[in-house]
Amino acid sequence: MNRLKKLSLLLVAMVLSLAFLQFKKIEKAPLVTADPEKIYTEKCASCHGEKVEAFVDRKWKHGNKKEDLIKSITNGYADFGMPTWNEIIPAKDIEALADLIVESLKTVEQYSFTKDKKKIEGPAIFKSNGMTVLLDTVATGLNSAWGLAQLPDLNFLVTDKSGTLYHVDNNKNKTAITGTPEVLAEGQGGMLDVAIHPKYAENGWVYISYSKPKMVDGKKLATTAVVRGKIKDGAFVEQLEVFEGYPFTTTKHHYGSRLVFDKKGFLFISMGERGQEKIYPQDITTAPGKIHRIKDDGSIPADNPFVGKEKAIASIYTYGNRNPQGMAMDPVTGLIWENEHGPRGGDELNIIKAGANYGWPVISYGINYDGKPITPISKKEGMQQPVTYWIPSIAPSGLAFVTGDKYPAWKGSLMVGSLRFSYLNRCIMKDNKVVGEEKLLLNIGRLRNIEMGRDGYLYVSVENPGNVFRLMPVK
Repeated sequence: MNRLKKLSLLLVAMVLSLAFLQFKKIEKAPLVTADPEKIYTEKCASCHGEKVEAFVDRKWKHGNKKEDLIKSITNGYADFGMPTWNEIIPAKDIEALADLIVESLKTVEQYSFTKDKKKIEGPAIFKSNGMTVLLDTVATGLNSAWGLAQLPDLNFLVTDKSGTLYHVDNNKNKTAITGTPEVLAEGQGGMLDVAIHPKYAENGWVYISYSKPKMVDGKKLATTAVVRGKIKDGAFVEQLEVFEGYPFTTTKHHYGSRLVFDKKGFLFISMGERGQEKIYPQDITTAPGKIHRIKDDGSIPADNPFVGKEKAIASIYTYGNRNPQGMAMDPVTGLIWENEHGPRGGDELNIIKAGANYGWPVISYGINYDGKPITPISKKEGMQQPVTYWIPSIAPSGLAFVTGDKYPAWKGSLMVGSLRFSYLNRCIMKDNKVVGEEKLLLNIGRLRNIEMGRDGYLYVSVENPGNVFRLMPVK
């Protein structure tokens, strides 16, 4: 009995010793930090792009030292669309994410899209299902190419987001147009889209959308505005503001800002909700988060859906939109299409219908940037469903229907630029539905705009550095 008791006590002692050693092992083990690349992919890529190495090649408004990055990630910058992460990402993981960015900065030269090492400038050949195209450089050396319009003489007007409108001739010579409006070139703001009047050859009207600044009580505010004018002797003259979105806000993102004329000569203007989803998109007494329709002189068409409704802004054509950065008219049907950024997932492609509510933020197929749900529902009676949506977000910008005979395999397709993944997304269409998709021009850069030219060629504008390319079919 004594022997058994001794054995039992010995066994207990051994177990306790092992437990103590295991405890000390755990106690001394370092805290496990999540994979920072995974954090970047899950939390950051929808805004900043798929590759952290490409993201770091940028101007750092709030500093790029480790302590600056930790502060930016932790506290955010709401007015610039940067959310606060301190309640979502643990402090040790924020530090690891900052370390990843700092390390990526050391190797930025191999990913540099500026100065000496640029992204694709052409010529470069891309193959797709049934088509091969060569990139032909039309314009280069811009800071961030945004809007594009081809003139009747086949020269171009190109906007640079930094605040300049350029005239570009067919020899790639670009001339800055003087006298254009002052812009707030901060965040997503600046000189944005450009369009010419359907009867430009007769009247010479050029339309520019831009982020219009205003100082109020020492605060810098801005809104989406549209001005028309004529270009004479290299200057923008006879200016008339035809649209100003109310109210001005302190935020510096979600301006929307595409311009499209329809077959009746009405001008459609997209305006984002300025990052204020809880305030503006569902409120028809405010301009943000809407598609607007006006006459060419800024007056309001009598059949606009909210004309005569108390306090409603009469230019509103649709509401419940988030940030529409692509818009185009189908030349066959005359329908106006738009694409808009979702949050983290839920980018949309829509057909614009008078008076329709597109649901933001009541319905959405996306979640918030911090991973929290925005809404528990994606469908609701009385709210439009998208023709298609993208998860994960491709960050769509620019929209164009392929017409003519230069791209037979793509004819009738709807082309969408992807900012996030740096490619051109081809939507194969049938009966106003997307029946297939194809990724084109892989790694071309943040593809900001796509236009069908008067000469029958497709043109794309790319950011950082700002280039414009013609897609030349190769037989």
